[in-house]
Amino acid sequence: MRLVLILVGLALLVAGLWVVFGHASYRTTDTLVQLGSAKLTATHEQAFPQWLGIAGIAVGALLAAAGLFRRR
Repeated sequence: MRLVLILVGLALLVAGLWVVFGHASYRTTDTLVQLGSAKLTATHEQAFPQWLGIAGIAVGALLAAAGLFRRR
């Protein structure tokens, strides 16, 4: 159980840092015009919110610390 807490905490910590430093993004596709079966779409690159990265860092650090300091 300790190892699982440490690994999940480190994974969240790294993912949070990735978001905070601006490297994480996702794509959204919007349909602009549709006439019958033909449609015109636009794809946008969206960044994850900054608060999500900070929350990932905080939760990841807490989980990793709980795994390190947990007694058997």
